[in-house]
Amino acid sequence: AGALPKKGQAVTVHCTGYGKNNNLKEKFWSTKDPGQQPFTFNVGTGSVIKGWDEGVLGMELGEVATLDCTPDYAYGSGGFPAWGIMPNSRLVFEIEVLSFA
Repeated sequence: AGALPKKGQAVTVHCTGYGKNNNLKEKFWSTKDPGQQPFTFNVGTGSVIKGWDEGVLGMELGEVATLDCTPDYAYGSGGFPAWGIMPNSRLVFEIEVLSFA
């Protein structure tokens, strides 16, 4: 098995998120869209949704995984209206770990 990121490390990922308007086939954001770039965050520190914080800690370098996030692991009762994410939405993210340090 490969190395896993440690809590607090900067992790860079490619990500595509689905669940716009409560439709798990409808994309609301992707780092692969024109003008976008890979996303970097400090894993396990609460700077991103819980599903990412916990899911990415279990992913190896280069791994691609699908994270199925219930509302309490996503944006909860507030949703994310700017992205068309309704309150209490379940979201699915396809994440690829590009690097961590």
